[in-house]
Order: sequence, then C-alpha cells, then structure tokens
Amino acid sequence: MTPLFPLACLAFVNARTSLQTRTMCQCAALGSLPSLKTSDGSDMKAEELAGELKGKRVALYFAAGWCPMCTSFEPSLLKFREAAGSAGKDVEIIYVPSDRSEEDVIKRTTAMGMISVPIGKDADEMKKKHKIWAGSECMKLGMGRRSGVPALVVLDSKSGDEMAFLPAESKGAGALGSWPLDDDGCVW
Repeated sequence: MTPLFPLACLAFVNARTSLQTRTMCQCAALGSLPSLKTSDGSDMKAEELAGELKGKRVALYFAAGWCPMCTSFEPSLLKFREAAGSAGKDVEIIYVPSDRSEEDVIKRTTAMGMISVPIGKDADEMKKKHKIWAGSECMKLGMGRRSGVPALVVLDSKSGDEMAFLPAESKGAGALGSWPLDDDGCVW
C-alpha cells in the first residue's frame, strides 16, 4: 500500500493559520488511504484525490457485485448519498471491492459514481484492517472478520481511522442511520 501523504499535502497548502491545523489533519487522513482509482479505473492523482475528498464525509464501502445483499442495499446507499448532498452534507464513498475482476470493479464504480481501492493486495489490506470481507474470501483472509459485505466504515478526518461502523449486512438500509453526518470530525 503506497500512501499518498507527501503529494496530497501539497494540495492543501494554505498560509492562513486556521487552515494549517486542518491541513495537517487532512494530510494525515489522506496518508491512511492506499492509492485509489477513479470510477473508470484510472489511477487517481494525489491532488485529484485531495480535491475530491475536501469538505466531504468519507466512508469505505465493502461490497461485491455478485452479492445479492450488496446490490439490493445499493439503491438505498445512493439515495442516502444524494439526500446528504442535498442537505449540504456531501458524502464520498470509496468502494473496497470483493469482486472477482478489475472489469467487474470498473463496471460497478462507473454505475455508482464511486472511486475505489484497487482490487487485490490494497483491497485485501483494507479488508483485514477493518475486519470486513465476503464469506467467500474466508479461505484467503481468514475467519476473524467482524462483518461480511455489505458494510461501511466512516473515516475520521484527522487520522483516517474508523469513526463509525455501519453493518449493512445485518441491518440493511437501517445501518445508514448510524452515519454521524453532523459530526465535524468526519468532514475532510
């Protein structure tokens, strides 16, 4: 996993003291993420990522296109994202794929308008870090998961650490009610 920390910080350089503290926090949070892909599968540049996440509430979305629970949850997730944006609380969802191919990931991220963690090693590291993966991945990732897919992890804007866990596998769309939209700590 190659962190974006040094380049991402350049995107937030600002001379005003009040923004410098927020800038340092955002850089640390960005450094917690692996390199990411745009919805069409292109590598995302650090400056592009920093601009994409700035001012938004950010969450990792663990899912797979072959998973019926995921595909039935996604209309609610997309409506939630739209409603949050309409309320002035923009949300960015980063797809962490359990799909079987890069083509499947691109198809899904394009359809949902999401950026993604690259399939393979980077996605597997995020799954292990947050202990969320599909049941079919237990042979590869182990039995120590806290949840299967779908699930979301809302990220703290200061450190990039987990701020909230939304267990969509067990609660469906009801899990979205636990998203701390009003907490300034989740605004990047």
